[in-house]
Amino acid sequence: MKQEQDDEVVDATRRTRLAAERTYLAWWRSALAAFAVSLGVGKVVPELTSGESVGYELVGAGYALLGIAFIGYGYRRQQVMEQALLDGRFIPFDARAALAFTVAGIVLGVATLVAIVV
Repeated sequence: MKQEQDDEVVDATRRTRLAAERTYLAWWRSALAAFAVSLGVGKVVPELTSGESVGYELVGAGYALLGIAFIGYGYRRQQVMEQALLDGRFIPFDARAALAFTVAGIVLGVATLVAIVV
């Protein structure tokens, strides 16, 4: 009975660590997507249009900064989560980070809309 319980704990810990690893990789995928959008909006679109490109370049830079933030926060989150696992704790997603990423997404979405319309 004791061995069964130990095996269940090890299995649960393994699954949790693998889920944390997938989450870390998801932060990277989000960052790579933001970098791709950054390149598209900041470099490709201005070359395809004959208008002013400063707005597109600013929006593209914003997406690049968002990608950098995703990588940095994802790494920090992975480190905090690993320590929490070692301590037998759970660390929920920080509401401030969620708010910051939400605001950044809304601002960049509006900026993209303005760059397209103007």
